[in-house]
Amino acid sequence: MAGAHDLDALVADVRDAADEGFASVWAAQTFAFDALTALALAGREVDGIELGTAVVPTYPRHPMVLAQQALTVQAAVGGRLVLGIGLSHQIVIEDMFGYSFDRPVRHLREFLSVLLPLVRQGDVSFAGETISAHATLQVPGATPFPVLVAALGPQMLRLAGTMADGTITWMVGPSTLSSHVVPTIGAAAEAAGRPPPRVVVGLPVCVTDDAPAARERAARALSIYGTLPSYRAMLDREGVEGPQDVVVVGDEDAVRQRLEEVAHRGATDLLASAIGSREERARTRAFLRTLP
Repeated sequence: MAGAHDLDALVADVRDAADEGFASVWAAQTFAFDALTALALAGREVDGIELGTAVVPTYPRHPMVLAQQALTVQAAVGGRLVLGIGLSHQIVIEDMFGYSFDRPVRHLREFLSVLLPLVRQGDVSFAGETISAHATLQVPGATPFPVLVAALGPQMLRLAGTMADGTITWMVGPSTLSSHVVPTIGAAAEAAGRPPPRVVVGLPVCVTDDAPAARERAARALSIYGTLPSYRAMLDREGVEGPQDVVVVGDEDAVRQRLEEVAHRGATDLLASAIGSREERARTRAFLRTLP
């Protein structure tokens, strides 16, 4: 959905994904369409597919406001929303928004302490150091929905496992998935008496006959992810130089093998972002339709 040039194209992308049998479609909250608004519009026109955000930044939104908006979207789309939230990055929160990025784990814990009761029960009474709310929400037609946290570091993963319904990753390779992400969030969920968490693994995917060229293009196009601290830490854990080393590229057999490994390492969902030329993206999408 990220490449849609207008709302009609975005809705068409969601319709195509539903018609082609994909289980879910995810909208990024970048600097184009508002993800939740876009999903509400698309979900009113397209049935039969889960609709997720990957991810909505927390700092610019009070959790009560986000809960109200998300519950409204949930009512609009007939109960198919998955709300993915995350901190974003210090360069965005401080340099663009002018907010403090101090003590992000405290921020997210307090944010979830307001958001989750409103989503799950419809009321909250919480007073934190930086976030407070004493309120009730009654959104007609809304039902509770999963809340996933974009968590990569150990403290964030433990928080996600303890409080939320799972995590969404990006730029995480299979070794890091199985040695760090899955056991950390899983142990926290188990200790908190919560169900096994959902682990949505986002990766760039390109089905191509020229893997070296695809990796070279990915190195240029995705270079920013090698500089942002949270992603850089995951690349270092994986023991790789940059984002080009975790993208999934190759012919159909090679990509299938790599994605099977990702599933074996603990992913419950694959959030595939097709990259490459127009022809490669079409080939990638056609291949992804063949996966179980």
